[in-house]
Order: sequence, then structure tokens, then C-alpha cells
Amino acid sequence: MRRRFLARLGALTGVTALLASCGVGGGDDGVVTLDYWCWGETTKVEEFNATHTDIQINHTDAGGGNDSSIKLLTASRAGNAPDVSCVEYQTIPALVVSEALVEITDHAGDLPERFDPGTWQLTSFDGHVYGVPIDIGPMVFLYNRARFDELGLRVPTTWDEFADVAAEARERDPDTYVMTLPPDGFGGFAGLAQQAGGQWWEVEDGRWTVGIADETSLEVAAFWQDLLERDLVQGGPILTPEWNNKLNKGEILAWPTGVWGPGVIYGIAESQAGDWAIAPLPGWGEGESGAAVPFQGGSALTVTDDDKIEAAVEFISWMNTSEEACALQIAAGEYPASLSGQAMTAEQPPPPLAGEQEDYWEIANYAATNTLPNLQWGPNVNTAQSVFSDAVSPALRGQKSLVDALRETQRAVVDDMARDGFDITD
Repeated sequence: MRRRFLARLGALTGVTALLASCGVGGGDDGVVTLDYWCWGETTKVEEFNATHTDIQINHTDAGGGNDSSIKLLTASRAGNAPDVSCVEYQTIPALVVSEALVEITDHAGDLPERFDPGTWQLTSFDGHVYGVPIDIGPMVFLYNRARFDELGLRVPTTWDEFADVAAEARERDPDTYVMTLPPDGFGGFAGLAQQAGGQWWEVEDGRWTVGIADETSLEVAAFWQDLLERDLVQGGPILTPEWNNKLNKGEILAWPTGVWGPGVIYGIAESQAGDWAIAPLPGWGEGESGAAVPFQGGSALTVTDDDKIEAAVEFISWMNTSEEACALQIAAGEYPASLSGQAMTAEQPPPPLAGEQEDYWEIANYAATNTLPNLQWGPNVNTAQSVFSDAVSPALRGQKSLVDALRETQRAVVDDMARDGFDITD
């Protein structure tokens, strides 16, 4: 832990309590105006402004997750941050350490009860709350059911069965791979390692442990290395024109992904609407299919300027727990983080890509209720993502192993944290 951080946390808590006791008023007309940065969300903001007279929102799309976090950090350092901002879960620790987020622990009220504990924990850092979850991405096995049926493939329930299915797919159609392992798949790989029991970052009493190259994660890397060497999975970037073309030709069959995946595939393969389905994520052991589900992706709303904290918390509470906002969220293809929003999905049709799957939301909800608790991201995820991608790229070309790529990422992350003054367990 960076040495001054705990002292700074204490200062933040004091400021929050002071604001809570004093309250924050609006302008001369009594209306509080909040500046809000987030990708998308336009429809929800329009609904909020139309139904509220005491708080109004100025919405700016500052770019996607990574771009938005970088801009937020720059704005915070310059003293012109917005009042509220979307952030991806994995960027929260780095933004907290950089003092770009305001602690809202004392303003959360009953909000923790409206989320699964594992989901709520994604917005907490060392016991302090810094945001309210928007959406989550419990991982599922997204597959082209029409092509699976055509090739006579069964849906795998374990990763060992997945390896068998990958071999059968190559044998029955040599132009086809069951899936692609991408060099920028940091989040997905971290999720599969977590599913196997790995924990890439942990913090206790301000002391960090980094486990990117722990024994479990190296075993997961060795599993995928074996599939690459046997040419059973394809290594390379995804969502490129070439990859999209193969997917549209039915030569890429599956994608282990967050439940947001069907929207992504539908965006590049609209003609395959109804052909795809989801299944529980294969498990690492017999009988473990869908029993231990990692997260991939998801985001939260955070308060980034404490001048109007009460109005900001009221706004982010409405955006993530109200019936109106959850209905708009589901219609946009997101999977709500709130328990009430997840319950509402039972009344909704499946997304177009899986439009023929009657139990789509049942499987999605099953995944959400079996997500692994206590996911902790580290304070230098951006460094880890960059080093991981650089190290995995040559591994996918056969120039090094995935095991060595994880070890390289571990060394770089630990060295980076040490340079920044964090206390790290040997």
C-alpha cells in the first residue's frame, strides 16, 4: 500500500462526514446541476431529467472505459473533474489511490442491500465504498448452436470436455476453430484463472499480494498453451474484419464471455440472429459447470467531486436501482447489477442473437447468482493489461509460452507497485 494512502483515506472519511452534516444546496432556483461523464446512458439521463425537478444532469460521453478513466484522472488533477462519472470495476483501485474518486460509505444508506454482496464488493476498496454498480458481466459459454448442431458437437460442461469438443470441431471442419484466444484478453484470462482458484491481487491491512503467476494461474496458462500447440484453438486478435468474416462464415463457434457478449456478436453478425445460445461456463472439475462464475467487465457510477455529494448519490442510486432505469438498461442489452433489475429480466425477451433460446435469462441469472465473491483488482491494472498483451502476443505466435508470459506480467506488476511505494508481500 502506498504509504500515505491510509492517512488520505482518513482525511477523505472526515471530509465526507462533514459534508453529510452540513448538506449541500442547489443554485438560486434550488436546482442542483451535476456534470456527468459516461459512455452511452443517454436514454436513462433523459428519463431522469424528465422526472426530476430538483436535480438536472449535464451528460458528456467522454469515451469508452479506458479512455474515460484516463481523461477523468487528468481532469481530477487539473481540478475540473465532473461531479459523477462511469468507471470500469478494474480501474477503481487506481483511481482511488490517485484521489480521483470520493468515498461514499457514509451516504450509501440501504444501497448495499440492493446488490449481491459479491457485486457490491466490486465498488469497495480496503473496506471503503467508492461507487454503485451499474452492470455486471458474469461469464457464460456463448456458442453458435446452429453450427454446433450441424457438426454434431456437444456443449462442454468442463474445460477438459471443451478440449475434446475443440478437437472434434477441427476434425469435422478443418476451416473451423471452436474459439480464438486473443492477446488483449486480460479480463477474460483473469476470470478463468479466478474460476480455477487464482487471485491476482489481494490487500489486507494495507499490504498487497500479487498472484498473477501463482501455481493455479500457471496451470490455467499451461492448459491453453497445450490447446494452442495442438492447433485446437486459434490465437490472435478478435473483432477485426478478418475475424468477423470467419465468424460470419460459421468458422468461429464460441466465445467464453460476460453476458454482454451476445450484443457484441449481434453487432457484427446480425444475420445469425437466433442461431446462438448461452450455456453455463465449463468448470475446471467434474460437476462444476456454472458453479463458480467469474466476472468479465462491468462498470459502476462514482462520485468524482464532493461539492454536491448528496445530489450525486441520489442520482447514481436512481440510475442503478430504480425500476424505470433498470427497464431502460435491459432494453439496451445490459445485465443490471441490482437484484431488482436482475429480477426484471425474467419478463424480458432474450437478446436477438439468442432470440430462439427460451431459457436465456434463466441461465444468465444462474450465472449471476453463482459469481465468485471477493474479486480484488490491483492499483496498477493498466500496467498489467499492457504488459500482459505485449507478453501474450508472441506466445500466440509460438515464440514463447503463456506460462512465461504470466511470469513476465507478474514481475512487471510487482516492480511497478514497488516503485510507487506499495507494501508488497514477498
